[in-house]
Amino acid sequence: MKKEEAAYIYLLLFHAFLGVLIFAMPFLSKLFTLTIFVFGIYYIIENKNKNNEALVISAYVVSFEVLLRMTDGMLINEFGKYSILIFMLLGMVYSGFSKNGILYWIFLLLLIPGIILASLTPELNVDVKKIISFNISGPVCLGISAIYCFQRKISFNRVLGVITAFCLPLMALAAYLYLYTPNVRDVITGTQSNFETSGGFGPNQVSTILGLGVFVFFVQFMFNSKSLLLQIVNAGLVVFFAFRGLVTFSRGGMITAIMMIIILLGVIYFRANGQIKSKIGLIILISFITGLGVWGYSSFQTSGLINKRYANQDAMGREKKDRLGGREEIMNQELEIFIDNIIFGVGTGMGKYKRAEITGTEVASHNEITRMLAEHGSLGLIDLLILFFTPLFLWVNNRQNILALSFLVFWLLTINHAAMRLAAPAFVYALSLLKVYTHEKPALHRE
Repeated sequence: MKKEEAAYIYLLLFHAFLGVLIFAMPFLSKLFTLTIFVFGIYYIIENKNKNNEALVISAYVVSFEVLLRMTDGMLINEFGKYSILIFMLLGMVYSGFSKNGILYWIFLLLLIPGIILASLTPELNVDVKKIISFNISGPVCLGISAIYCFQRKISFNRVLGVITAFCLPLMALAAYLYLYTPNVRDVITGTQSNFETSGGFGPNQVSTILGLGVFVFFVQFMFNSKSLLLQIVNAGLVVFFAFRGLVTFSRGGMITAIMMIIILLGVIYFRANGQIKSKIGLIILISFITGLGVWGYSSFQTSGLINKRYANQDAMGREKKDRLGGREEIMNQELEIFIDNIIFGVGTGMGKYKRAEITGTEVASHNEITRMLAEHGSLGLIDLLILFFTPLFLWVNNRQNILALSFLVFWLLTINHAAMRLAAPAFVYALSLLKVYTHEKPALHRE
């Protein structure tokens, strides 16, 4: 076994051991949070971001965030987003950014009226500054990450390094979830999202990061497994994360993972020659059969309840009235608020309280698209158009970033069911803007 392969295996095992430690001594979670942040700053400064260390450490934080949240390890509530902001800004200090990324400066500027409007809202029995900070942290993290990544030249091998950084902390999460619920059958009683199989934390967020885990380990299997041992390890981890993601009974993360993999295989297939196409076809067939196997095992472990969950039925097999757990009503209300406040919206974070005036119930939005429309009005619509179309235009001119469309889909689907509570959709979106190359590294130059 080569040194690189051995190092990867040892790092996976080390992070699994970290998960065991955090499970046994949850107070260590805060220590890890501080360690990650301090090391990240040192890592970027020491290397002067010559090899995009800012991307590597940010990917690491993204994958660790859910475990730190579920073990109360966050020093501040939005640690993931704020630390990535700092890493991105520090990276830009050393290696600059493209001046052509003006669209993302416009994106950030268009958020300002909503912030001002919220700050001028008549007094509520809440900390308005805290509400604004909570709701704006995701978009700002996305904007700064996008400015850093916009047309940044990076080798495909370095992108795989970022993918590896995603993978490592997920092993700690995997170990923690296994120890929390070693026997899934004991805790599955219905078709609702399951907190027991999600480590006692929000199934929606856990499913999101497990779905990302399915994808990144699939990428490792496809492009970063030069030996049979690594192929077995990475394929096995794809299966494990798929199973654990399914039994959270939160559908968003798994549907997103499937779509990301389908798009990646499609991009590779249509770019490949005849001989490679036959290999891709075989991988698609094996993936499909494996997927059926994982589904069958999950169905067995949940006594068929997972089938009913994805068929939108309750435990008795009765069709549920809504398909999104009541979120359709919230989305419709936000669209109505958008129409009534079409220019500037009701202000950052104020959508929740505007809906409370209408319905008498305060419920947080799970959909970032309708939230942006309701709270930022037509400016939010412009921002959404910038976010959706810019990566597509860049991909047309740089199809060497074969992961770009999958990254874009992760952002788009995730913000539709989990908003931007995690840093993951903001940072992963930014990766779709990278200018990837596979030949020798060109001379460093930032426009």
